[in-house]
Amino acid sequence: MARQTVFSGIQPTGNIHIGNYLGALRNWVALQEDYDCIYCVVDLHAITVPQDPSAFPGDRHDAAKVLLAMGVDPRRSLLYYQSRVPQHAELAWVLSTIASTGQLSRMTQYKEKADKAGSNLGLYSYPVLMAADILLFHADAVPVGEDQKQHLELTRDLAERFNARFGPEFPLPEPIIPKTGARIMSLQDPTAKMSKSDPDPESRILILDDPATIRRRVKRAVTDSGSEVRFDWEHKPGISNLMEVYSLFTGASMEQIEAEFGTGGYGRFKAAVAEAVVAGLAPMQAAYRSLDDAEVARLMEQGAEAARRRAAPFQAAVWRRVGLAP
Repeated sequence: MARQTVFSGIQPTGNIHIGNYLGALRNWVALQEDYDCIYCVVDLHAITVPQDPSAFPGDRHDAAKVLLAMGVDPRRSLLYYQSRVPQHAELAWVLSTIASTGQLSRMTQYKEKADKAGSNLGLYSYPVLMAADILLFHADAVPVGEDQKQHLELTRDLAERFNARFGPEFPLPEPIIPKTGARIMSLQDPTAKMSKSDPDPESRILILDDPATIRRRVKRAVTDSGSEVRFDWEHKPGISNLMEVYSLFTGASMEQIEAEFGTGGYGRFKAAVAEAVVAGLAPMQAAYRSLDDAEVARLMEQGAEAARRRAAPFQAAVWRRVGLAP
């Protein structure tokens, strides 16, 4: 039986943090065991907010290196830069002709990003390009966090609309949502998701942070009144977030964490969290340092070439459906 196809992408803006890793990227690696995986550094999405053209190529390259260091295997998965496969943009334009402006105006992430970065057409139509990313390869499933479910619903709506108007072309992709770790919060504001765009660098731990930086950021993490280590998102969001991080890096259950650290005070628990993160990231950091930059560039171009070949017949079928075939 053929494996189902999974698609996912990550932006190359800034360094990848533990929220990305625990919430999504660790799952990317695991999915390679059971799915035909297509993973993409979504650089077209990234330019919907201003980028430094001199630094951006390095950001893209670093993102690719981190994915490889984490265990994304180009022998088992398709890995490439989105901009090197023009069919993404071609399909996005076709889908934009059937996307409702009312639907796009209701996208919560657009409202959040427009408030921070200013509005532009690319940011407004970002979900249409995301839908094209997924539908281009006829993906059966998409690993998503809770905050991405709205985008996947739009993708399914556009697939249904296209199929109804032009004939059956796209499957309706299903979400794959990790049971735990889907939403790691800011170390400085545990009511907000950990984010690369947060202006406070102390709010996140980057995959490539050195041990001293990790220990400092965990030590400075906002906690709650009292000193009891207890998993309670309503009353103790700061400590609950750190418990989530510790659990995902060590495999300990919340009950085990409470039994070991419950009455020991926040300082002792924070120290344990920091050491768990340092130990958990060490193998990835070593793998990252061992990667040859020229080989990484070769692998990404090889992946793009394979992706273009794979996407070509799918996009040709779309051209036929809408009457634009040669």
